[in-house]
Amino acid sequence: MHSGAENRSLDDLIGQLVVIDTPGPLVFIGHLEAYDGRGYWLMDADVHDRDEGHATNEQYVNDAYLLERSGVRHMNRRRVYVERSATVCISRLADVIADGQPTDSGTWLP
Repeated sequence: MHSGAENRSLDDLIGQLVVIDTPGPLVFIGHLEAYDGRGYWLMDADVHDRDEGHATNEQYVNDAYLLERSGVRHMNRRRVYVERSATVCISRLADVIADGQPTDSGTWLP
């Protein structure tokens, strides 16, 4: 028997609000519109450069998650293309575990 995670693909993320982490100071948050072998198209995106702000990427994603839950989200790009070679990981913003939020195991993060 296969778990659901084994059958998932990037197609499951189309239309979803995602976070794309990079090895550098940039983090991208936006709706995944499309992807190909070279990268990802995000719509209504926010590009955050840790070097230009006061928040670390982790703090920024945490704040973005909390803002999205309250119905507010910052955007600074209508559409942006993110090279796959510049990507460390991609996940749904809804899958972010924010500080002070209980995890599935019932433990709380600081």
